Amino acid sequence: MGTKWSATPWGTALALVTVLAATAAPAAAHGQAPDRARPAQRIVLTNSDKGPVTASLGDDVEVRLTGYRKDGLNWTWSTPASGDSTALRRTTGRTAPNGDASATFHAEHDGTATITAQRRCRPDPGRLCPLVITPWKVTVEVK
Repeated sequence: MGTKWSATPWGTALALVTVLAATAAPAAAHGQAPDRARPAQRIVLTNSDKGPVTASLGDDVEVRLTGYRKDGLNWTWSTPASGDSTALRRTTGRTAPNGDASATFHAEHDGTATITAQRRCRPDPGRLCPLVITPWKVTVEVK
């Protein structure tokens, strides 16, 4: 006794797969700009970064500076700041007892901004610090 199969369900399934594939095409294939649909990014900067850095509108730029201790001297960072609050707006900023500092900036408008901080010495009791201030600076271009 033989089994008979109908081709109708297979034809229906093939048509459904074709319709689903056509509607799931990427946005770029439909003429939309792919960079505008890009999710916001988080750019992380540390002690060793010198820049320049490029950020897109909506991105967050996070600065994480690490202090250190050596020979009874504590090298501490100031809270990072931006000289241009139009392009980058600081949303958080703090310093920690161990000398670390951090801040987050939100890219709000096209333009160029410079993020700066300074490292200074904080001595243990009975110690003297050298009169040295070390600047940290990164230029961020927001497009």
